[in-house]
Amino acid sequence: QVQLVESGGGLVQAGGSLRLSCAASGRISGYAMGWFRQAPGNEREFVAAISRSGGSTGYADSVKGRFTISRENAKNTVYLQMNSLKPEDTAVYYCAADADTYYGGSSLLGYDYWGQGTQVTVSS
Repeated sequence: QVQLVESGGGLVQAGGSLRLSCAASGRISGYAMGWFRQAPGNEREFVAAISRSGGSTGYADSVKGRFTISRENAKNTVYLQMNSLKPEDTAVYYCAADADTYYGGSSLLGYDYWGQGTQVTVSS
């Protein structure tokens, strides 16, 4: 019901920063949002989540302290600020929306809508 488009991916050296954006086709205040990633040969894994109003956030242990998820509901946009990037962060990053809970959590099965993904490559 909502279309999501990620942007901001690219090639960056280890230790660098990148900010991903997820633009929605309509208002997002009714959706909990999340970011997931998938590296070649791996399953899609949880990165970060944020509640409908932005009051609650959660992160995978692998990115805690380095990544920050935020949202601007007035702009219908969710962000993922990535700092101190490591080669292990290389993956396609996906934005997702959860229509039926206040906070989507870490399971990809809890999300209803997905973007096409944006490639992030971290070189050493």
